[in-house]
Amino acid sequence: MKKALLLIIAIAAFTYNAKAQTVIAAKDAAKHIGDSVKITAKIFSGKTFASNMTLLDIGGFNPNQELTLMIPADAKSKFKGDPATDFKGKDVIVTGKIIDYKGKPEIILLDPKQIKLVLIDSSKGTPIIERQ
Repeated sequence: MKKALLLIIAIAAFTYNAKAQTVIAAKDAAKHIGDSVKITAKIFSGKTFASNMTLLDIGGFNPNQELTLMIPADAKSKFKGDPATDFKGKDVIVTGKIIDYKGKPEIILLDPKQIKLVLIDSSKGTPIIERQ
């Protein structure tokens, strides 16, 4: 009985955490500083710097982007390929906490699980989620 009760509590806690992410549009990112969110949007551009940090722009080209995704140099090795080119022009689902970086909303991506490609099944016209 104790195990069943603990299992129910664990499932309830997991369900609560899964729902704690707010689904928003990229254009509303600045209104959600400090919130953990889920956003589906297109990557307009990407750039990897000499420091190996990568920036991905959502909702427009820099400096007019609605949201920036930042992959720190020490996390980049976790990502397959080159995120700056691999995600450019593609629709993605991003999850993470929005921070304010110099007056602009930003999500720091520390894990490839935070960003997923959205592909379309051409035979059905339905979205397919693909891991990075």
